[in-house]
Amino acid sequence: MKKKQFTNEEISGLCLGLAMLLKAGVATGDGFTLMAEEESDKETKELLMAMAAGSDEGKGLPAVFRESGAFPAYVSGLLEVGERTGRMEEALTALADYYEERLRMERQIRTSLLYPAVLLLIMLVVIVVLLVKVLPVFDQVYGQMGSSLTGIAGGLLAFGQVLGKAMPALCVIMAVALAGLGVFAASSGFRGKVLSWWNRHRGTRGVSAQINTARAAQVLAMGLRSGLKAEEALGLAADMMDEVPSMAQALRECSREIGAGAGLVSSLKKYNILPPAECRLLEVGMRRGSGDTIMEEIAGRLLETGENSLAEKIGRVEPALVVVTSVLIGLILLSVMLPLVNIMAAIN
Repeated sequence: MKKKQFTNEEISGLCLGLAMLLKAGVATGDGFTLMAEEESDKETKELLMAMAAGSDEGKGLPAVFRESGAFPAYVSGLLEVGERTGRMEEALTALADYYEERLRMERQIRTSLLYPAVLLLIMLVVIVVLLVKVLPVFDQVYGQMGSSLTGIAGGLLAFGQVLGKAMPALCVIMAVALAGLGVFAASSGFRGKVLSWWNRHRGTRGVSAQINTARAAQVLAMGLRSGLKAEEALGLAADMMDEVPSMAQALRECSREIGAGAGLVSSLKKYNILPPAECRLLEVGMRRGSGDTIMEEIAGRLLETGENSLAEKIGRVEPALVVVTSVLIGLILLSVMLPLVNIMAAIN
């Protein structure tokens, strides 16, 4: 039986709740037990109780997370850093913030992609109905008047007849498209696979590049905030950005260079991991001893820029879809109505 895998939302909530309980002086085993008592999902409840039992046996928090098999490996990896540096609460809070931001971005991407896709599907259905159902009616009217559809209207009628013959296949395609949209909206696992595929193939271009740069900055901020050295934080970022191979490789090269004695800012600039303006800001922050705080601010700015770019792109797509489909529908209707008007005028 496949083990439960926690979603981004569940990981964020668990880490934040645990950080608050630890700050209040509650033992980790008791913390897991308290959260399990509030949990309504049976499988999650059992998992939390098992984690509580592991903590009561004396296992460290990183080992409890790792042995549960319900979390990504880098979660327990960062917790090991928190345990080693004595900053466990900071590590848990950083994880909670990171996964909360990922969840928010995922929701925005889902909303941004679904609306244009549904709009396009509706427009296509309207056009198909016009070609397959409406045009034949006009053709019959023309036939009764001793004429027939010619020119553009005749071509559209012929195309509609072909679509009519292929209607069963079109219905199946439409059903599959609707099912795909439904699964994309409802299933975080499926949505994650789609976005992962997209990142592997288009993750270094356009808006995707901006969003992935923001994600890398988030991980760097999370690592620095939890007490990691710069090269270790970059290594963690590389592990978490594996779905964008070129970016992960750049992060690893940067980590090796810093481990060999190079400066963080100069290496980030060399491998184009952060934009030049953000590199200059980070350099100022590091001189003042607040590199982790500045990195968090940089991550927030980059994320906001990526979100705005995504909204701008989607904002262009929606009116373009409306204009194109409206022109097509208007062309279909005009190609039929104008000859009909001429015939009626001749009759009169």
